[in-house]
Amino acid sequence: MPDRIAGRTALVSGAGNGLGRAIALALGARGARLILTGRRRDALSDTASSIKDSRVAIVDVADPASVDALRDTLHDEDVSILVNNAGVAGPVKALTEIEPDEWDAVFAVNVRGTYLMCRAFLPPMVARGSGDVINVSSVTGKRPLPGRTPYAASKTAVHGLTVTLGAEVGSAGIRVNSLSPGPVEGPRMERNFRLEAQRSGITVEEAERAFVSRSALGRMVTEGEVGDAVVAMLSMTGLHCADIDLSAGMVAR
Repeated sequence: MPDRIAGRTALVSGAGNGLGRAIALALGARGARLILTGRRRDALSDTASSIKDSRVAIVDVADPASVDALRDTLHDEDVSILVNNAGVAGPVKALTEIEPDEWDAVFAVNVRGTYLMCRAFLPPMVARGSGDVINVSSVTGKRPLPGRTPYAASKTAVHGLTVTLGAEVGSAGIRVNSLSPGPVEGPRMERNFRLEAQRSGITVEEAERAFVSRSALGRMVTEGEVGDAVVAMLSMTGLHCADIDLSAGMVAR
């Protein structure tokens, strides 16, 4: 199978830590040139230090002017892989307790940000007749998770954006897919377990056990597995308008 990653330029948003960092490292290990974007230069520079061929660029994906400025700054780059990973978890509380600005803040990054980045970087791919877009979603958009309505709704929106955009640009040679991780080991899930414990009056350990028990493998996935999944998706030439679950069996369809 020909290598579909080496020598290509990949832009990964939210690449300073967590899943974005893991995805960037996985692509860099396969020979891609990385453009690492996010809001914190120190975190992005730390990721860049582990990738041979990389470039750091600051952007707020929810701000049209910031995204347009990023596009203009990267006019000399041939971005052929766009990974929309930037996202926020949002509040953990009942819907009736969520303020409108809290709701809007989640959609601004998770949905508006994905739209703005695609809007900025798709035209050169269409002109070239090739390219890959992978939107990082979540299994939370597919099954109930009480206390997380804005996050769940935003990730459901990402699914709709992915398949519809894929239908629009597939004939131009652009593949658009989404990856839906389940619970991923790391600081975000630890935060969620603490908040759930406070909300439910249980211990953090009990909150974690209850959550992980929903997985058929009885564990969370790792950040490294998410990076490997992106590599695998880019290698599957017929994958298009698809959503891949990576949940250790938390979601089965």
